[in-house]
Amino acid sequence: MRYIHSIIIIFFFTGLVSCTDELNNDPIGLLTADQVDSDPTITTLESSVSSSYLPLKNTLNGIIPGWKWNLGTVFRNDIVLQDIAANDMNKKVSPDGDQPWMDELADFSFTPENQAFNGIWVYDYEGISRVNLAINFLTDPEISQKTGIDEARKNQLLSEAYFLRAFYYFDLVNNFGDVPLVLESPDSFEEAFSVSVRASADEVRTQINSDLAASKALASNVKYSNDSERWRVSKGAIIALQAKVALYTENWTTVLSLITELDGLGFYSLNANYFDSFDVNKEFNEDEVIFAYDHRSDETPNNTNGLRDVIGWGFFSPTTDFINAFEANDPRLLYTIGDESVRVFKIVGSTTSYVDNGNKVYIRYADVLLWKAEALNETGDYDGAIAIINQIRTRARTSSTADGSLIPAGTLANRGSSSNPAEIKAWLMSERRVELGFESQRFNDLKRWGKAKEVLSALGVNYQDYNALYPIPQRDIDKSGGTITQNTGY
Repeated sequence: MRYIHSIIIIFFFTGLVSCTDELNNDPIGLLTADQVDSDPTITTLESSVSSSYLPLKNTLNGIIPGWKWNLGTVFRNDIVLQDIAANDMNKKVSPDGDQPWMDELADFSFTPENQAFNGIWVYDYEGISRVNLAINFLTDPEISQKTGIDEARKNQLLSEAYFLRAFYYFDLVNNFGDVPLVLESPDSFEEAFSVSVRASADEVRTQINSDLAASKALASNVKYSNDSERWRVSKGAIIALQAKVALYTENWTTVLSLITELDGLGFYSLNANYFDSFDVNKEFNEDEVIFAYDHRSDETPNNTNGLRDVIGWGFFSPTTDFINAFEANDPRLLYTIGDESVRVFKIVGSTTSYVDNGNKVYIRYADVLLWKAEALNETGDYDGAIAIINQIRTRARTSSTADGSLIPAGTLANRGSSSNPAEIKAWLMSERRVELGFESQRFNDLKRWGKAKEVLSALGVNYQDYNALYPIPQRDIDKSGGTITQNTGY
């Protein structure tokens, strides 16, 4: 039966067929063959989509159990690939020899064997494998008839699945460029190997846009697609990701058009206080977060934010250069870097408690506004771009502070008038860094701006032009027998 076969083939794409001990640790949340039988239920369909969200989580061993530091799968490592690689973040508060693979990202001394690349590859392709299975179920008329699923419910689940596949492929193409494009669950290992070739980045982006278009066509015009599960993909999240895809290809008019469409929904605005987007006490009851993974305590299997524990072990502290990027008295600094008792408030989700259920925010409206400012600047609307930058700065200086201190007058003064796009771009770059610090955006920003070599070389980092793409994990090249090729320079 096709669906049982697809369960087996998932292991190929997530790098889980290379040794026996790994095969003995099935990915958490994966549907079992017992669940995928000739008489699936609505619960089967819903579970197939819900499980596709799990590779977004930061729970320790949340997908691949067993403390596999050697595979880079202990947690989702965007934070290493983005914040450490951009030199905004140190591996640890006190330098040591623990997990040296993270240090290799910081100084760009890595090789294709570095587990950071294997980790993100495994997480993203695990997500894609689960999504493909869900789409197979939901688009099979026989399955729909057998389960009796309501058409509206089916459409919502399909909308979520298409979005998630686009999300995972967007991450892969930004990290690796050309990657295998797998849109079906293969029926055999022979078929699996036949698709183990890299599609061009342009082909992958075309598929991303196609999936997002399909997702949007099926989505409802509501802020939360499921009011009791507000973490699920919504129409706002779909439009926002469409805009981000256009931003990364510098399609400025499309960026502006999509953000206008997003604003037309009337669902999103800047929160009055900067930290509200991250505060565990305000999750899904604020106005700014568009897409986030919902970490929760007291669930089985574990669904907590495992980065809380990693931070407690001394990981993830700000670099001096990152701290110096903030203007005097900017309240965003303390909210981002935290203090010695809790550390990294933004990741933990609290300034007072060491909680373990802080959400991972992937898209929020402040980010979207800064995309709009960038597009306006690139299309010659300099006043419009500056107005948005000042909107972000105004919210920052009028936010309450993490330590209760008063913000002195003159803090974060508005940017003045300018018709110099280079000057405005510099203001925008600076604002994005401090507004979105430790949100796993910085390295991609530096790359797409063509600034990575300039910025990192100035910090003494041996960044080379070919580092704009990370190496394909050597494990997967080896397992493919060479049909998956390596990026230039590695």
